Amino acid sequence: MHRYFKLPPIKYFIVFYFSIAVSVFIGCAKHGPVSLKSERNNYNLAIQKTNDQQLLLNLVRLKYRDTPFFMEVSNVASQFSLQKKASITAQLEDMANDIFNLGASTTYEEKPTISYSPLQGDKFVQNILSMLPLKTIALLFHSGWSVERIFRISFQRLNSLENALGAAGPTPQIAPRFREFLKAAKLLRELQIKDALNLTYREDNGQPQLVLQILKEFKNSKTAIEFARAVNVEPEATNYILSSSRNPDQPNHIRVVTRSFLGIMFYLSQSVQVPEIDIKRRKVTLTRTPGGQVFDWQEVTNELLSIYSRQEEPDQSSIRIYFRDSWFYIDDSDLESKSTFSLLAQIYSLQSGRIKSNAPLLTIGVGS
Repeated sequence: MHRYFKLPPIKYFIVFYFSIAVSVFIGCAKHGPVSLKSERNNYNLAIQKTNDQQLLLNLVRLKYRDTPFFMEVSNVASQFSLQKKASITAQLEDMANDIFNLGASTTYEEKPTISYSPLQGDKFVQNILSMLPLKTIALLFHSGWSVERIFRISFQRLNSLENALGAAGPTPQIAPRFREFLKAAKLLRELQIKDALNLTYREDNGQPQLVLQILKEFKNSKTAIEFARAVNVEPEATNYILSSSRNPDQPNHIRVVTRSFLGIMFYLSQSVQVPEIDIKRRKVTLTRTPGGQVFDWQEVTNELLSIYSRQEEPDQSSIRIYFRDSWFYIDDSDLESKSTFSLLAQIYSLQSGRIKSNAPLLTIGVGS
């Protein structure tokens, strides 16, 4: 007795292979744009977050007199693979006509490779140790930043007004002078809020200068007059020249001394509030007033930047790092601190962005 079986109709094979072909085509067309859309955002967020963490870490290091170090993500390469598999099985038995099963599977895999480059060498060191150019200060002003924030971070001196000169290096032992400078910076901010202030860059015989312009209708205002008296220039003027050179012949000249980027980092590192146990163990320098009392650096960095510390990982933080058995962080609701930190990141980019490191790359295959 012979047994016969009936092959599945050809239409089933046509439908099956057409489905597989469409699936492969749609999968390839879909996964490419979707991968670009999702992974680009993920890498963007990850790089931005780690850059901020590195900047915060170096601020904390400087507070402890540890050596700062910078690395940049020089290259991100990612390979995507899409594998598809299809199968067909049939039951060839009596009384079981046209019975078969279809199967298909898809495997999606990503293999990222990240390269890090340490920023070092003479060019990078020169850039972070060089005084901030006046042209950069004008650029920051026209980018919409508060003139008070820019001046407090960037300048060490306006004529005879000192802005915590010793804070441009390791924490000094003697309390700095800063209050008169702070008052002058706040007066400029009042004029800026009223849209009565402008700051432009120019060069006079090759000498970089900033021109501080006050609108005519505000030159006789109480705010403008108080600022002029604070920096010891003639009041009721519309233009004041800021430069690093002395020019006693110009009654409206203001001699300024800018900070280097590293000086700015040292200055802002005074905002780090270290744990009490580290103070008792003398891991940081205590600054004292002439009377012998401990000086609170929050008087200098108030409304500028506050970096807190605690033993437990903070919940509400915009950025945090774990260092020396403590969490250091910026509170997510502290908008002033977040603004200053963002400004610091921009200055860092301006000062270091042109440096091409020749140091060996550290390449890490993250895996799939």
